[in-house]
Amino acid sequence: MAREENQLTGQESLQQTRTFGKVRCHNPSCMERIVPEPGTDHAKCATCGMEFRIFWVNPKLPRIRGPVWDVNRKIAQDRFKEVTEAKLEAKKKGGK
Repeated sequence: MAREENQLTGQESLQQTRTFGKVRCHNPSCMERIVPEPGTDHAKCATCGMEFRIFWVNPKLPRIRGPVWDVNRKIAQDRFKEVTEAKLEAKKKGGK
């Protein structure tokens, strides 16, 4: 089966979408791309504020090792506090 000249193979089209030097935020409601500074061991998502430990496979390829628990726990506790306070306010106003 011959390939048309202006079409790319599957591998070539995927190669154009690769984003070396970036990782995705592991927060399921965020999933933004994070661009860590080369060689750093931590990166913070600008959108949701979660912070991750970074491992460098090579100088251009970062990977997330895991979350920074202190920062992420504080974010989760603050968000939980906001939600519970909003529910208490709704109850005071006669809501469910």
